[in-house]
Amino acid sequence: MMAGGLSGALIQIIERMVPKRWMRRYEVFIYSSGINFLAAEYLIVSLLVGIIGAVLVDMFSTAVYAVITFLALFGAMAFGYPYWRISKRIEEMEKMLPDAFFYLASSLRAGISFSEALEELTTAKFGSLTDEFKKTVAEIKKGRPTVEALRAFAIRNRKSPVIYRSMMIIIEALERGAPMSDVLVFVGNDVREILRIKQERKASTGMQVMFFIITSGFIGPLILGIVAQVMLAMSTGNVEFPVETVRTILLGFVALQAIVSGLGIGVIREGKYSAGIKYSLLLVIMGVAVFQGASGLNLAV
Repeated sequence: MMAGGLSGALIQIIERMVPKRWMRRYEVFIYSSGINFLAAEYLIVSLLVGIIGAVLVDMFSTAVYAVITFLALFGAMAFGYPYWRISKRIEEMEKMLPDAFFYLASSLRAGISFSEALEELTTAKFGSLTDEFKKTVAEIKKGRPTVEALRAFAIRNRKSPVIYRSMMIIIEALERGAPMSDVLVFVGNDVREILRIKQERKASTGMQVMFFIITSGFIGPLILGIVAQVMLAMSTGNVEFPVETVRTILLGFVALQAIVSGLGIGVIREGKYSAGIKYSLLLVIMGVAVFQGASGLNLAV
């Protein structure tokens, strides 16, 4: 972590500029992604990455591209990367959840208590899910009621409707004294079915996603880049066009189209706009690279 000197002063500036409630939310966001930085520290790292990238671009291009580079790198570092880590972690946990429930059910059928079964689960290899159960078991050992520890588990992973809903069903069953082994098997099968349906949805929407990627990430930027070069070639002689202004407008259109298409992919594949953020970042990078390459072609030869 960053500490002392200039970094300490920068942290204080960030903490004064950003409202405390926003900083608290961002702190939880960073914590959930598993990044070992304080919120202010990670924002400073993201700003530095954006500034370095902007300076490098400014050395070889215009100030407009430098600003775009700064915004893109800062956004990707401050929000895109943590969100990607959270998404990967949740996806891994969801895949392991049915097996963990079946493991718990088999332990209960062997005659041990629910708390003992949870403790035994922490020795199994279920990736990030094992780490979450370790936190739960540690809270129980410190005297927290089992139901409250499980509820904290559910709240920590509220970004996953599958995990949150499953844990709340188990909590309710535990409170009512239901046969937990049967409940765990039922919930495990239910989660497995939900994951199967989600997988089928992704497979069935593959062609639509490919269409968005090809048009917004390759064909559209390629055509617009060639159009920019055609206008540059036509500007020689008596006819002149504000080529740089037009190129900037076209580049902005490429980025905007990529963002909208990425959000559309998120809705198609996972049913929510937030899931399309990672696709938007990918399409923006791909589209800008193709546009820059196409607009750099020498059509006058």
